[in-house]
Amino acid sequence: MPEPAEIEILSFEQALSELEQIVARLESGQAPLEDSIRMYERGAALKAHCEKRLEAARLRVEKIVMGADGAPGAEPAEFS
Repeated sequence: MPEPAEIEILSFEQALSELEQIVARLESGQAPLEDSIRMYERGAALKAHCEKRLEAARLRVEKIVMGADGAPGAEPAEFS
């Protein structure tokens, strides 16, 4: 696994994939307690990184939304 500082350079997809792997291992219940704690900490860092990447993407989309007249506008994007 990459070190915590390396999380910042992961793409959203890479971080999400690793987070999914961690969740699967934790759900299996096969890891020793110390490993489970370490994986949980890593998962929390990956989750925060994914949320940060999603927020950045949301802001980028808001900047490129087109107005009703066809001109670029800055309308808020809706992500439900």
